[in-house]
Amino acid sequence: MRGFGGRVAGMRELAILSFVTLDGVMQSPTSPAEDASGGFAGGGWGAAYWSEVMPQVYAEAMSAPYDLLLGRRTYEIFAGHWPQVDAVDDPVAARLNEGHKYVVTRSASTALPWGPATRISGDVSGDVAGEIARLKAGEGPLLQVHGSAELIQTLLRHGLVDEFRLWTFPVVVGSGKRLFGDGSVPGDLRLVRSGSTGNGVLMSVYRG
Repeated sequence: MRGFGGRVAGMRELAILSFVTLDGVMQSPTSPAEDASGGFAGGGWGAAYWSEVMPQVYAEAMSAPYDLLLGRRTYEIFAGHWPQVDAVDDPVAARLNEGHKYVVTRSASTALPWGPATRISGDVSGDVAGEIARLKAGEGPLLQVHGSAELIQTLLRHGLVDEFRLWTFPVVVGSGKRLFGDGSVPGDLRLVRSGSTGNGVLMSVYRG
């Protein structure tokens, strides 16, 4: 089967960090207000698990330096929260606030108050993929995607993902935005690391 991506010497890697339900939904894990688009009413499905999940997420996927690649909506949600969190007491906040943010947006006038930040403009179904491929070809740390469901579909279609860092929660919500949406390109993945939390969340790290 066709793969999702591949390591090329000298290139930056791109990883997706995502929280998903058992039925594959990644939409609005933190709270109902996070993303209710499409009439989604199941938001906040991951909140009860955070106390055990987040230390593992930080240790496994957020402690080493990385830059963020975000869709506009996710960027705006993060920008409204993380700058207000005390980075001295919260290592997750420290890493997110200090990392460079690359923001995919259709608007050339989108404000980017949470920096350092660089706009990647264009339709996510069009030339954005080429811009991200050029970004990967340059120098710098890992590019890590958080949230950004629509952007992830573009990355999948164009084979730009090197690694999936997934936390699967013992929750079924029935509908919502899925990590692998309709039209996902078939491919094989290799499990390279796994773990779990005491409250039943499974960590799975896959490479293409």
